[in-house]
Amino acid sequence: SEEIEERSRSSWAQVVSGEQDNDQTGQHTSYAAAATVDHTYQSQYVTHTTHENYQQNEAYERPSHNRNEENEQEENSDGWQTAHKKHHKRPQRVHMDHWNSYKSPPSEQQYSEEVNYAAEMEPSENELSDYISACAKLWELDFNRLNPGKDYELDVGEGKRVHEREDMAEASLFTWVDENVLRKPTFSRFCALLDNYNPYEGCKEKVSEEERREQAAFIEEISRTAPIKYLYKYLSKTGLFTDNYQEFKSMLKDLWFTLYGRGGTSGCSSSFEHVFVGEIKSRGEQQVSGFHNWLQFYLEEAKGKADYQGYILPRRNRQFPDAETQLLTVQFEWNGVLKSLSSMFIGVSPEFELALYTLCFFAGGEDNHIEVGPYPVNIKCYRLGNKIGSAFPIAEA
Repeated sequence: SEEIEERSRSSWAQVVSGEQDNDQTGQHTSYAAAATVDHTYQSQYVTHTTHENYQQNEAYERPSHNRNEENEQEENSDGWQTAHKKHHKRPQRVHMDHWNSYKSPPSEQQYSEEVNYAAEMEPSENELSDYISACAKLWELDFNRLNPGKDYELDVGEGKRVHEREDMAEASLFTWVDENVLRKPTFSRFCALLDNYNPYEGCKEKVSEEERREQAAFIEEISRTAPIKYLYKYLSKTGLFTDNYQEFKSMLKDLWFTLYGRGGTSGCSSSFEHVFVGEIKSRGEQQVSGFHNWLQFYLEEAKGKADYQGYILPRRNRQFPDAETQLLTVQFEWNGVLKSLSSMFIGVSPEFELALYTLCFFAGGEDNHIEVGPYPVNIKCYRLGNKIGSAFPIAEA
């Protein structure tokens, strides 16, 4: 019911920020960058999520209102539009020319060499008996994880409470990202997938043959990395997945890319779209749902479509984020729609996140209290049937 959902939103705000969220029924003005929606996003449908528990707990998705803002825009040399409200301290250029080659049949594409860290990728007895230890191992195996200050720089701005609507960020979250980052094979193939989706929840997705090739090629690329190889060995040795490696890759493609229904509309969503790309729900007031990936945020921010509004103040430990932090809880707008509370890893590789969420899906539950690197975190993993409804990290004190 709506009453239960509002209570859930309030309690989640208390957990994160340490104070009662009193804005359950109030009207708020959101602070939107003047973003231009891609021409491929033509249809908007009214819908709502079908998983009640999932809807209540991803109460990040709070109501918001759009604000019409007359921000003058200019088009950059890549054809992207950049809002003038926020600025980057270094010009951001994303090289996308090679992405077209990913549309070729997977067998005709070139891939990275297989990683060869056999000893490190072999799960220990402790890890096999405790998936929490296996999750921690995935962080150690993320050899493609970026280094703050070397590969990118953040400007986290000022902090705020969940219910506050003032924009506390004078600049973009990403000051700069080294252009070589998006040339990394798994990063590049991941980014090429992000524009394949209509962001409006309830709008049926049409997947072309070229897009299916991109999906298969992405899975093939990440299957050569340490986190995915470790994931396979872990699932095999624990009996959670017993087929060969080729079938394992097919399973990953099915788990993350097969379309399913949300809000009563079939074929309108997928695990990949929701978790990594994000969706806009239009039942009642518009809300951003999902969208827990830093690469997607960086690209949308560079286009002027995502507007960072500040980080959410921690409740207990008072350890405030800085430019070195690789797990952030933030507030932002996407296409003018507010996401009042969202969390995401920063600088991690696509293969790490996909392996971590897949491991929690198979071996864990809805709550997965783990430690990855220096971060105690709860990986929330919601199921929609035999698929991942949502998965995202929640920083813990």
